[in-house]
Amino acid sequence: MEAGDADAQLMLRYAKGDARAFDLLYANHRTGLWRFIRRTVGSAAATDDVFQECWSRVIAHRGEYRPQARFATWLYRIAHNCCMDHWRRQGRRGARESADEDAIAAAADDPATGPLPAAIAGESGRRLTAALAQLPPEQRSTFLLYVEGGLSVSEIGEAMGVDPEAAKSRLRYAVAKLKEMLGADAPAQ
Repeated sequence: MEAGDADAQLMLRYAKGDARAFDLLYANHRTGLWRFIRRTVGSAAATDDVFQECWSRVIAHRGEYRPQARFATWLYRIAHNCCMDHWRRQGRRGARESADEDAIAAAADDPATGPLPAAIAGESGRRLTAALAQLPPEQRSTFLLYVEGGLSVSEIGEAMGVDPEAAKSRLRYAVAKLKEMLGADAPAQ
């Protein structure tokens, strides 16, 4: 665990019964986590279910939490697994529904504070959403964990259950494809 991972300390406090610590963790991560799930599953209705499932798993496994990595790495691994479980239940891992950017903007408490504030509004947002939908699921998840989750390449590897080199390659391919599809509007890595 990094010495400055305040969220890991909050999770440890929550595991010992401090409900206020959970409230702080939730406040710290809800917007980015919701956007990650929304952009991964595509459907507004499914997003709420997967988001709820993710936090339910955090609650259910609070006693098992060990700060071996940043809390965000652990949280986004749970979120990634919940998204994959959703697609397995739906029986359409490769299929994605069109994202509704208005729903994304409305659900985020303050989209201007997120890592992609310009992309959430207007034509750039629609183009980015369409481009993300065209990426293979592993590349899309890797890109979103990097951008929305703020995870490092090694943390992405840990969250997705792959080695850091595989995560690095997925991120590199995702960025290259997005740059190709979006041209001047492409996000910087």
